[in-house]
Amino acid sequence: MPTPERPSLIVRQKSPQNIEFPFASLSDWLIPTELFFVRNHFPSPDLDARDWRLRVGGAVERPIELDLDSIKAMRSTTFTAVVECAGNGRVYYVPPKEGLQWQNGAVGNAAWTGVLLREILEMAGVKRTAREVLLVGADRGVVDTNKKTASPGPIAFARSLPLEKAMAHSTILAYSMNEEALTRDHGYPLRAVVGGWFGMAWVKWITHITVVEQPFLGYWQARDYFRWERSLGEPRLVPLAEMEVKAQIARPVQGAHLIAGQPYRIFGAAWSGEAVIRQVQVCTGDGRGWREGRLLETERPFAWRLWEYMWTPEEVGRYILRCRAIDGAGCVQPELPRSDCESYAANWIVPVEVTVVPEPQTYEEEFVI
Repeated sequence: MPTPERPSLIVRQKSPQNIEFPFASLSDWLIPTELFFVRNHFPSPDLDARDWRLRVGGAVERPIELDLDSIKAMRSTTFTAVVECAGNGRVYYVPPKEGLQWQNGAVGNAAWTGVLLREILEMAGVKRTAREVLLVGADRGVVDTNKKTASPGPIAFARSLPLEKAMAHSTILAYSMNEEALTRDHGYPLRAVVGGWFGMAWVKWITHITVVEQPFLGYWQARDYFRWERSLGEPRLVPLAEMEVKAQIARPVQGAHLIAGQPYRIFGAAWSGEAVIRQVQVCTGDGRGWREGRLLETERPFAWRLWEYMWTPEEVGRYILRCRAIDGAGCVQPELPRSDCESYAANWIVPVEVTVVPEPQTYEEEFVI
């Protein structure tokens, strides 16, 4: 049974399993693995590390094959990074958009341990003609059967990274999450951790890495997980990449009753892509405009920042609480949705309505037979 310390996860889809973290329960900088959201496109493959191999090929000088022990014997690196499903917040689109109806819990911050992807690529010797690095998972299936968007038969989940990002210190192949071996749903035995990028780049259950000399146009790159770009005039498709600057309120929750004259802690988390969070501002709807929230924890690249704002409502009535984040690149969380993001990147400000009452309200117990 769920408890205040271990609230119930929210099941968005049973098969394949897709589970949301109850964001209103946020309390710690790191989300425990058992509460971390799960995004699966196909059933989680059951892999045995004794048989599993990572194969690296394509535009390399020396194709290689590594087992898990060989990877663990390499120099390890640990860093904390937030990952957000590109569809997080989709439920707030009006009119509704197709896809899993995530609210605000398809996001989490964890400590990841593994090896730099660049060190494995350097072992194989990347050719000068290389442009991208394709990561292929062991999960497979047919997508959108009988629809116009159907996949050409069973396919794996596969995404590519530009060579520059693949070689960056923010991209690792992780075998540990929060100081424990990856669980099956979180990519055991090996997954990508791509700091600053949406979760579709964090390929799980990786079995193959292929260095390619042309842009990869596979299903998950060209038919799904894309947005429109208008920099050249006519709109063109570009793959999703960096996360967008965003802050969310965890508490108070929508519809909460607060007591007039009593201080209340407005609390949440904020994150961005390649840039760090510099500010979180809060508006309580009492006519005083935007005010500075207090950033908590230590600033770390690619991790989220918890934040708080202490508010004492003086008058009874309904209030609209809003928050917005500003990152180190000067990007400000937008007020309204953007039309060119399909059903993704829902980073606009989502208000929380609360009611301030004159005194605590008590209710007689009701029994339903």
